[in-house]
Amino acid sequence: MTQLTFPEGFLWGTATASYQIEGAANEDGRGPSIWDTFSATPGKTWRGQSGAVACDHYHRLDEDVALMASLGVDTYRFSIAWPRIQPDGSGPANPAGLDFYDRLVDKLVAAGIKPMPTLYHWDLPQSLEDRGGWPARETAERFGEYAAIVGARLSDRVHTWWTLNEPWCAAYLGYGNGHHAPGRTEPAAALAAVHHLNLGHGLAVQALRAAGADQVSIVLNPTHCRGDEEAVRIVDGIANRVFFDPILRGEYPADVIERTRRHTDWSFVQDGDLAQINQPIDLLGVNYYSPSWFRMNPEEPESPVGPGTVGVEGWTPEGLEFTDMGWAIDATGLTDLLVRIHKDYGVATMVTENGAAYPTGPGADGEIDDVERVAYLRSHIAAVHDAIEAGADVRGYTAWSLMDNFEWAFGYDKRFGIVHVDYATQQRTPKASAKYYSKVIGANGLDR
Repeated sequence: MTQLTFPEGFLWGTATASYQIEGAANEDGRGPSIWDTFSATPGKTWRGQSGAVACDHYHRLDEDVALMASLGVDTYRFSIAWPRIQPDGSGPANPAGLDFYDRLVDKLVAAGIKPMPTLYHWDLPQSLEDRGGWPARETAERFGEYAAIVGARLSDRVHTWWTLNEPWCAAYLGYGNGHHAPGRTEPAAALAAVHHLNLGHGLAVQALRAAGADQVSIVLNPTHCRGDEEAVRIVDGIANRVFFDPILRGEYPADVIERTRRHTDWSFVQDGDLAQINQPIDLLGVNYYSPSWFRMNPEEPESPVGPGTVGVEGWTPEGLEFTDMGWAIDATGLTDLLVRIHKDYGVATMVTENGAAYPTGPGADGEIDDVERVAYLRSHIAAVHDAIEAGADVRGYTAWSLMDNFEWAFGYDKRFGIVHVDYATQQRTPKASAKYYSKVIGANGLDR
């Protein structure tokens, strides 16, 4: 048995997202989001479920902060609902919306937990989607204004800001294959959304800095690609470098632009945009759940979530175990990904999401012995330590998720939480994984 100890100052946290936990969808001036609309559209979510009530976090703020404090977390990464701040996506702030997050930040600080807000975790105000959504330049511009409003109110107490969560999902799942809100299937729009999400990030960074923000970053979900060299290069370009390169280097990959010519001429990239996007950031948030495998197959059609990936197919090796999402479990992919980012881009990182969905519920004694999730966390936290040993500058680890919640198109069918939620009663019950994670935090390390 080896004791793995993390560097002094390493941050341990947990995370949630506004639409997945808050509920109170029609209270205190909140406007409709694309996820309200999408969830109300028949056939889009599991059993037509929505985040209208979710975990009722909006009304259970004190309980949930106390829960986090009991686990001993250093940080809490939450997201701010843009429709609570600007119900129409522009104009003056809704005071009640700002007040809610003001109270949350104050309670976190009082509990000794560093607040880490994400400005955008997919709940775009519906009015902005009606005017074009992320494929339209206006959305990026409005996002910068929204960032300025929230930054002015909260920056004095916020440890780290995250501008966007997983723009890959927002662009490709929202506008490419339609599996996420707003449910559009337009490859050219998906690529325009990629650029305007990048641009929105850059404008938000500048607005937050002007508001006195300390640390500012973005959360990406890079695909850790394995398999044939050519296939990996193609997918890495569409999924990863199209975000990494403009944000960290101020340029789009030439091979990605060339492979997507059949969909767009990229004329939406205007003079000066790349300089706006390429703003200094303090670290990079990395979400990781599973690696992916690819190989060339001339007969394979283009993936709707990867314009330009024609001739590439995904596959999975034999002998792997899977989570309830059907995602292969391989913690070495997290080590490889963190080391790759360090070597290729030289930026510090923080694991901003990592976790697993399993259906384990309460036993006869009321305890929730989610042994699979404990094993998943143990192996992936050890993988982060391996990355640090290999030279990667990793600043923290954030478990996804604090509690079971609305899992987007999967509704309430998938449970990622280290805390169980009984949706009928809203009772929170820490699982074995929560108790295990709390011990890791207390020891700043784990046995392997």
